[in-house]
Amino acid sequence: MIDFPLHDETTAPEGSKALLAKSKKQNGMIPGLHATMAEAPGLLEGYQVVGQLFLDSSFDKDELTVVWQSVNVEHACHYCVPAHTAIAKGMKVDDSITDALRNGTPLPDDRLEALRAFTLAMVRERGGVDDLAVQSFLDAGFTKRQVLEVVLGVSQKVMSNYTNHLARTPIDAPFRKFEWDPVAAAV
Repeated sequence: MIDFPLHDETTAPEGSKALLAKSKKQNGMIPGLHATMAEAPGLLEGYQVVGQLFLDSSFDKDELTVVWQSVNVEHACHYCVPAHTAIAKGMKVDDSITDALRNGTPLPDDRLEALRAFTLAMVRERGGVDDLAVQSFLDAGFTKRQVLEVVLGVSQKVMSNYTNHLARTPIDAPFRKFEWDPVAAAV
């Protein structure tokens, strides 16, 4: 296994030090994902910028969670599923939404289910979804803007999920109570 360092403000490359300080201020700690990404300052900065842009999108807290967790679960990200479970709790997303996403069971709302289906189609087809998939998403009450905002959310998750797979990022203490096993979730 290749070891990737977990940086802090003293060990990080110069270009990542201020970015880690920002993470610490926003999160009360430096999340392991950010500590890992700090090895490549451009990746950490890109992740932070894209993350903020996605937060500022037209999706509400439930919809943001659906996009994030749909991709996390599809990519079987051992780090991001528990991290986004904690984030969803902090955003006061109903547990029924989070549980359905983590377990691959139906969501309590047809519109959210349409968002999950479209997000998964985007991931599985690598963006090459057909007109029927797009129209079904639009028919569920979403907009063309939101079609493209799904691309934004998927992009953010590719950065984090792939980093976590490569680095085997350890799950931070606050997220451990939400650990997730993709094999158990599939059963």
